Amino acid sequence: MLLVHAMNMQTPISPAAIPFAVPSSRWDDSAAAAMSPAQLLLYRSNLLGSDLTVTNFGGGNTSAKLTEIDPLTGEAAEVLWVKGSGGDIGSMKLDGFATLYQAKLLGLEALYAGPDDDDKMVGYLPHCTFNLNTRTASIDTPLHSLLPFAHVDHVHPDAIIALAASSGGEVATQEIWSGKIGWLGWKRPGYTLGVQLRDYVAANPDLEGVMLAGHGIICWADNAKACYDHTVALIADAANYLNGKLAAAPAFGGQVTAPNPDRAAIAADLMPRLRGLMTGDRRKLGHFSDDAEALEFTGSAQFERLAAVGTSCPDHFLRTKIAPLTLDPSRLKDDAYLSEKIAAYRAMYAAYYQRCKRANSPAMRDANPVVVLVSGIGRITFATDKTTARLAGEFYGNAINVMRGAEAIGDYTGLDEQEAFDIEYWLLEEAKLQRMPAPKPMVGKVALVTGGAGGIGAATAARLMADGTCVMLADRDAAALEEVLSGFAKQYGKDVIRAAVCDVTDEAQVQAAFDLCAREFGGLDILVANAGIASSAPIEETTVALWRKNYDVLAEGYFLTSRAAWPLLKAMKDQGGTSVVFIGSKNALAAAAGASAYASAKAAANHLARCLALEGAPEGIRVNVVNPDAVIRGSKIWDGDWRQERAGAHGIDAGKELEEHYRQRSLLKRDVLPEDIAEAVYFLASDMSAKSTGNMINVDAGNAQAFTR
Repeated sequence: MLLVHAMNMQTPISPAAIPFAVPSSRWDDSAAAAMSPAQLLLYRSNLLGSDLTVTNFGGGNTSAKLTEIDPLTGEAAEVLWVKGSGGDIGSMKLDGFATLYQAKLLGLEALYAGPDDDDKMVGYLPHCTFNLNTRTASIDTPLHSLLPFAHVDHVHPDAIIALAASSGGEVATQEIWSGKIGWLGWKRPGYTLGVQLRDYVAANPDLEGVMLAGHGIICWADNAKACYDHTVALIADAANYLNGKLAAAPAFGGQVTAPNPDRAAIAADLMPRLRGLMTGDRRKLGHFSDDAEALEFTGSAQFERLAAVGTSCPDHFLRTKIAPLTLDPSRLKDDAYLSEKIAAYRAMYAAYYQRCKRANSPAMRDANPVVVLVSGIGRITFATDKTTARLAGEFYGNAINVMRGAEAIGDYTGLDEQEAFDIEYWLLEEAKLQRMPAPKPMVGKVALVTGGAGGIGAATAARLMADGTCVMLADRDAAALEEVLSGFAKQYGKDVIRAAVCDVTDEAQVQAAFDLCAREFGGLDILVANAGIASSAPIEETTVALWRKNYDVLAEGYFLTSRAAWPLLKAMKDQGGTSVVFIGSKNALAAAAGASAYASAKAAANHLARCLALEGAPEGIRVNVVNPDAVIRGSKIWDGDWRQERAGAHGIDAGKELEEHYRQRSLLKRDVLPEDIAEAVYFLASDMSAKSTGNMINVDAGNAQAFTR
């Protein structure tokens, strides 16, 4: 969630990247005292997962072998509780664990004939389910079931992966733990790795854990607290060791490119143009990071060499692709250069697919880069939804930390290309992707709504977000904006909503709001120009100031927002185009006595929309208008003087009589609500109206005066 004042958009220069953070125990004996064995497993898991020095989002898995009553026999049975597939140990609940009969899991070895059976063995796991648990067991389940220990943790924090992904990692492991932690070479996750691990530990009974090259560390203990403390202590050991090595010399060969003080503005200009070039089945959303890790890495002497290696840990790789795209910071204004770089990346990815594909490989997926790195600017990530884009950036941040540590003790080593491909296009991974629900129809699109804290603006934002749109709210009322933003963040999640305090009559604030939108989401697909005021006065009492105020907000404000949106909208021409929706008024079509300033300004805005429809068509920009009437309930405009003024103009009471007056004046005798306007906006913003531009939709319950001609 982000609320900014649109005039204060400078991003502070990040400090130099820090060494590895050293975790410490967060275990609370008083909190754990009354917990059941299963609850202790969950407590331990949540503690590990909520500490980013211990594991990253969705990473790692934990288990415990617990005694349960078999619902079929009524007798005690040993049951493996292990984090289920796709879960996050930091936020999971008890239902996030798969539960399986330990005896049946051990019996599966009779069906195992060797490494070629890894995928087949995964298919047997559901047959071991205890108590009809529907949570899918992960491919790491054999690592936990085949080890003879009661409690097992497998995590891959940065400090540990730095050892696991370095040519000097095995030597460092011996040096740190004096043989108490073993080392197993790379093997893809699965049953074979579980067998290798079991046999290795059996042959070395004094081990307290094992480093899995490229994976992370696995360790064990007799109870939940001891296992947690052991895991945290091992990570702390690795972090302290690496910090000592890093103190000897600058990371990545030292800095050669300083952070650009204008990097936030540069990113706002660059991201929409990159996004427009990343054509495919679905639009992309962007995430920008200029954190310490990104600036240190992209500005370093070894940047290009290490970036080309790609990521090492499978957990990182699946989020970030085979390698990032790097750009020359001196050529970011050159659209032809950007187009060539995107095309070259896509060709590289296609060649990688052709080299590595197997007879049964799934079809090639999206060839666009996920990670884009620019010296002195930072890290930009793209994905089909905002959360995935953000997480990809965070995972590449983890990869940078890994590279820093790995290079301090040897040479950083990435995954072998064929191994990387076999993980990315693993049939089990493909099956997981196929099981995912279809995305909502507006996922991948970005909308900016002016007057976003008002009734119509907030209703429109809610309608768009309900179907997957990311929304930037713009409103000059900071307090109201904060309230709406907070509510939406709780309802739809923090990733999809941003806000900027912005007066649409202020050119600089308008531009800053659109720059923020570009930087936070990667661009713009939908502009809803909604910010408005209303005034009522006979012509003799209409002052120049009142006249200008109406035109400043309702005509010039629409002009300023449209002009600022135009380059962002044009960038998406090759991806099906974009949409602008003006919130007009019945009064733009039907003359109103005592409201000449308001009605004529609205008419000017409506005609501006028609002009922009002509100008935008060659660029794939559709421009349409929704004309409401008498949206009283939920409207900020009707909470002010406008209510009293219009009631006075009609000679009625401003209370209950006003709503009844407008209801009876309509042909359908119905109230018009903010949600009704939002539905019309949604139609015009979505692909349902892909062949409509220059149109007006009246949402006024019927007013013959306002019939369009």
